[in-house]
Amino acid sequence: MTLRRACLLLVALAMVGVACAPATPAPPPPPADWQQNGSLGSCPVFPADNAWNTDISGAGTLSNSQQIVNQVLADDTGNQFLHADFGGGGAYGIPYVTVPGTEPKVPINYTLYGDESDPGPFPIPLGAPIEQGSDAHVIAVDRDNCQLYELWDSSPTGTSWNAGSGATWNLRSDALRPAGWTSADAAGLPIFPGLVRYDEVSAGAIHHALRFTVRTTQDGYVSPARHCASSNTNPNEPAMGMRFRLKASFPLTGYTGESLVVLQALKTYGMIVADNGTSWYITGAADSRWNDSDLDQLKTVPGSAFEVVNTGPVTSC
Repeated sequence: MTLRRACLLLVALAMVGVACAPATPAPPPPPADWQQNGSLGSCPVFPADNAWNTDISGAGTLSNSQQIVNQVLADDTGNQFLHADFGGGGAYGIPYVTVPGTEPKVPINYTLYGDESDPGPFPIPLGAPIEQGSDAHVIAVDRDNCQLYELWDSSPTGTSWNAGSGATWNLRSDALRPAGWTSADAAGLPIFPGLVRYDEVSAGAIHHALRFTVRTTQDGYVSPARHCASSNTNPNEPAMGMRFRLKASFPLTGYTGESLVVLQALKTYGMIVADNGTSWYITGAADSRWNDSDLDQLKTVPGSAFEVVNTGPVTSC
């Protein structure tokens, strides 16, 4: 007999104290083991001496620094100012998730650059958020084993990921990809360490270089980059991996909040050319907590306020 029918039959007995107990509610579903914008636990984002984490505020500039900056400005006349390529209530930016060491690993089917990609499986949940737009990046950090996993041009199937390319990094190591290899980024760099992340900005400081894009690059790369995506031989075009720094003379008076933290990082750690795209666009994590009005202050910083730091020679591709 169902509970509903039993209750109907027992209504008549209510006068003698017989009551029908309500049904026990179903327990809530268990929380997902992965978390968007979750804690990294005790994991570093590469060692303190890693290139991403190096203070370059006092480093010298390239002899053709001004020519390179001028070339970036000339290549993309519609974009002459800095821009936060994240925000919009979480709609913009590159999402990442953190997962436990027990996260099931999923097979990866590479569709374009399998010969330069790290073989799967990767512990990237099939329900993980994908970057909106053509790049379709997916990023996961194993917070127990301190391992980073990244895919480009990604789409899930029922049991696996399809991706154009992919790579994994030990976050406790300075090891680079093989020379000439791509990653989930055109420069052969990891994406995650260059993201502007809300947890860092809200804490008041970013302690690493940022990732940014330019319209045109040259046929070459500067370490820690390992790959290029151009046949242009103009030495005044920026190479993948080149590091731009906001000039010390650029005044920060009047800048506030999130934008001020970003600009201070650009003076101390700079930003690294990681891909071809709209010039002066800085990449951040997709996060609904960003304040777009605050970030719009970055749009007043001209590309001409930057210089190119000498971090090593250009390797031809």
